[in-house]
Formats: sequence, structure tokens, C-alpha cells
Amino acid sequence: MIPVYIGTYGEGIYRLELDRTNARLSSPVLVAKAVNPSFLAWHPGRPVLYVVSETNTVGAGKTGALLAYRVSVDGGLARINEQPTGGANPCFVSVHPAGGHVFVANYGTGSVAVFPIRADGGLCAASDLVQHAGSSAHPTRQRGPHAHAVRSAPGDRFVIATDLGADRLFVYRFDPERGTLTPNDPPAAVLSAGSGPRHFAAHPSGDALFLMNELTSEIASYAWDGTHGTLDFRDTISTLPEGFAGEDVNTTGEVTVHPSGRFVYGSNRGHDSIAAFRVRDDRTLTRVDIYSAGGETPRHFAIDPGGGFLLAANQVSHSLVLFRIEQETGVLIDTGARAVAPSPACVGMPLPR
Repeated sequence: MIPVYIGTYGEGIYRLELDRTNARLSSPVLVAKAVNPSFLAWHPGRPVLYVVSETNTVGAGKTGALLAYRVSVDGGLARINEQPTGGANPCFVSVHPAGGHVFVANYGTGSVAVFPIRADGGLCAASDLVQHAGSSAHPTRQRGPHAHAVRSAPGDRFVIATDLGADRLFVYRFDPERGTLTPNDPPAAVLSAGSGPRHFAAHPSGDALFLMNELTSEIASYAWDGTHGTLDFRDTISTLPEGFAGEDVNTTGEVTVHPSGRFVYGSNRGHDSIAAFRVRDDRTLTRVDIYSAGGETPRHFAIDPGGGFLLAANQVSHSLVLFRIEQETGVLIDTGARAVAPSPACVGMPLPR
């Protein structure tokens, strides 16, 4: 049984269990109350979960919050502490692989923050806050910067932050002693106007990244140089089927690489599907197929540590849907297993051990 924690746009965090042997889901149980806990990240070596509260009502500065929870033996969550994120509507959290710092993206104000981790897994005040700048072509979504993801790049020397509003992939050199981010040279990869970069995922080999462009419904492939911190664009591929007439009403969600490195998956909100791709030797993608998400608005999904199952969170239909992954082909098979949670926004699978 695998414990799974579900972030929501609602009153709190839910927990369920994934039975891999029988392809079943238990009923989600509320384990912690929080305001819009929309994204979760596990500590790599401790039973601690970090959660953003996507709001702008914390403290005099009217920011969002970052929460730290200790996971108990029975799966419950006990809050350790919280810190203001320094910006509005934080939407993404990740933990440095060394386990000493947490990174947060503040979507509303377009900034990224760094938080040192205490000995008990709790959070110190932010050690750095970097404000993005820029705008792009979309008349409503890109009037200013909107940081959407921030996480360590392969090799752990650099941190990459996507900014949907500025159409940039910002690259920072990370100083773990001071907990600071310094712009690399060059400081960013510039995307085509109107792309809207959202989330990215690294290939297990560490030589490539796959970027989800939310506004154009495309996944872009980049070669990654972990020595110099540079990105080299290779190719892009649509997440939508040919002839789909609703491109203007579709926005993409999550992108994830299968643990084997052979497949990449991305979700469509509007077309309400999950697209599967095979990874070529040159790290570009070719489509396997596109599958119904089994619900409306698949905002997020995660693959279990063994690579056998994909669990999708359909935000608008309040549903969690379990798919089996065919290991040789990457094909998704709907298992029929369902669970219900209010406005699920993030699937928190345990890290591989």
C-alpha cells in the first residue's frame, strides 16, 4: 500500500492509499486543515511534507504561506510551523535534493523564494526572495510576471524557475551555504511569445528537460548542460489531437517523466485528457496516444515510485482516477478505480527510495 496525499483548493489535505496489487484506491480522509493547500512536496530523507497555501492573506504583507507537516506513523499530519512566502498566491513547492532548503514560486506577484530547513524539519524565514520581471503576448495572462514552478536542475548546482507571464525559463546558481539564488550567465532561456511556461520535469539521465507550455498546449524538449547551467531547445510537440477545434479553451497542467525515462506524460485541461509520449534517443518526443482523464480538468497527476500506475486529479469533477501504465509501450489503461476529493489540485506520491 502506498500512502498518497492530495492537495486541494479547499479546506485541507487528504490522504488515501493506493493498493498496487489490486489496483484500488481507498476513500480519501481529511488529515490536515489548511487554506487552498494546492501543491505538496516531500522531504527526500525525513517524514516531512511541505505545502503551499495559495492565498494572499497572510501577515501585513498579504502574502501566501508555506507550511511544514510531520507525517506520523499512522499517516496523520502534525503541523510543525509555517512561514510567509513573500509573495501572493504561491502555487509550487519543491525541496532541494540535499534536503536543506525549500523553494517556492509565488504566481500572483511573480517571485521565487528560498527557505532553509531546521533540524526538526520546520522552516526558517526566507533566506532569499527573487522578483521576476517581464510580460508577453497574451492579453490577460501575461501582463506581468507569474512564477509557476521552481526546482533544482539535474546536478543540483542550479535552480530553474518557469515564469508563465514573462515567457522565460530563469536559471539561477544556488549557494547552499547562504541559501541564495544568483542569475546564471545567460540568466534565462527565452521562449516564443505566448508560450506560457508552466511546469518542467527532468530526464533521469540528467541531460534533458521537458517543459509544459500552458498557453500553447505543447511540451518542449531541451538539452541540459549541468556544468554551465544552459538550456538548448530541441523540439516541441502538441499535447492535443490533430483537428481538435478547442485549442483556445485548452490549457495544459502537469508534465512528468516515467521513472524508466522512456515515456513522458502531460495533462490537458479543456480537452480533459492525458497525452503519452515516447522519448527518443535524442530526447525529443513522439506521441503514443491521448487518453481521457476520466473527469474534468486534470490539473495534476503523479506516477507511483515503481512506475506501474498514474493517478490523475480532476479538479472540477472532484475525482481521482487510477491508470495502469503498460511498461513496454507507455500506454495508459483505465483501471476503473476512482476516489472523491474536493477540488483536488496535487497528487503527493512518496519519493522513490
